[in-house]
Order: sequence, then C-alpha cells, then structure tokens
Amino acid sequence: MATAQQIRKGYLDYVLTNNEKPKSVYIFAKKLKITEADFYQFFSSFESIEKTIWFELTFETITTIKEQEVWLQYTAREKMLSFFYSYLENLKNERSFVIYSLKHHKGKFSTPEVLAGVKPIFENFAQEIIEEGLDSGELAERRFLSKRYKDALWIQFAFILNFWINDDSEGFEKSDEAIEKGINVTFDLFQHSPIDNLLEYGKFLSRNGKFAEKMRF
Repeated sequence: MATAQQIRKGYLDYVLTNNEKPKSVYIFAKKLKITEADFYQFFSSFESIEKTIWFELTFETITTIKEQEVWLQYTAREKMLSFFYSYLENLKNERSFVIYSLKHHKGKFSTPEVLAGVKPIFENFAQEIIEEGLDSGELAERRFLSKRYKDALWIQFAFILNFWINDDSEGFEKSDEAIEKGINVTFDLFQHSPIDNLLEYGKFLSRNGKFAEKMRF
C-alpha cells in the first residue's frame, strides 16, 4: 500500500530529474509500482501534491516561530521579519522544488495556482499581526486602508519569494537585505506619519467649522 509520503517523494524525484511533471497519473503510478487508486487516495492531481508541499512549508514556519518564547515580546514589525527570515531558511531544504514549482506555474497577474492554499493562511497570519499592531498603536488605523494592509504584505510575500529564487549571492545575503528593506518600508507606511496628523487636523477643522469661522480676523 502506497503512502502520501512515498507518492510525494516519488513525484519530487521525477520532476527534479526530468524538469517536468509526469505525462499521466497512470505512467507515474506504474513507475512507483502502485495503482492509480493508491494515488487518488491521497491526491487529486500532480498540482495537488505541490499545493500540499507549499502549504506544509508555510504552516510549519508559522507554527515554529509562534512557539518561540520571544514571540510574544516581538512588535508587529519584528514578527513579520521573523516570519520571512524563518520562511526562507525553511525553503532552503526544498529550494530545487521551489524553483521548479514557481517557474512552471507562473501567474502573470494573479497568484500561481500552487500557492492557492498558501495565500489564505498567510493572510490570516498577517491579519492577526496587523490587528495586534493596531491595538497597540504601533500601526495607524486608517479608514478603508487598514483593511488593505494584508494585501500589501502578500505583495511583499510574492516579491521576496521571487527575489529569493533568483538570488545567487553568497548565503542568499541579498534576500535577507530584500526582506529587511521591504518589510521595514511597508511597516513605515503602516505607521503614523505627518500626513496622518494633517488628515486628523483636517477632520478637526471640518467638525469645528463654526468655531473656526468665529476665529477669523
């Protein structure tokens, strides 16, 4: 009887050796000396294998960093930095697969299908961090815009991932720099700024228009 791990291992070995997925489930199952029924007991398609691997890599990273004693002491910004540093470290173990998967499932203007299961868990994780930042005052509460913070972080996720698979620097140090600069800039935009003060002042004047009229010389 085949196992999910056996099928996953066999699939990874095939695509990384041939740089393409098997022609059919029948051919792949025959190569593994299992039946098609054995395959479909665990996976609905080859894409579902890749989706599972991506999901596990992301879920494992989130779970691991949350278990660290220092996690609760981190600011929202530090938590997101911790995620990306840990995520890329985790992906190193599957770098050949990551490069293959992303380069064979590129989405021009949308999320690659293999990341369909990653996006919701990342966005839930990001939203959790954002809400903590809003509650603590670390991040600025902005009407309409606050709800889009997680979208900005997903864009950073896609950018950092794409940067890393093309990074040929020693120890992927350029990717670490991309994380630091990208997340810091993003969180700088999330925080209070002189523009927020100007907007608040504008709201104050609009609410107190009659008083302002009396103050005119």
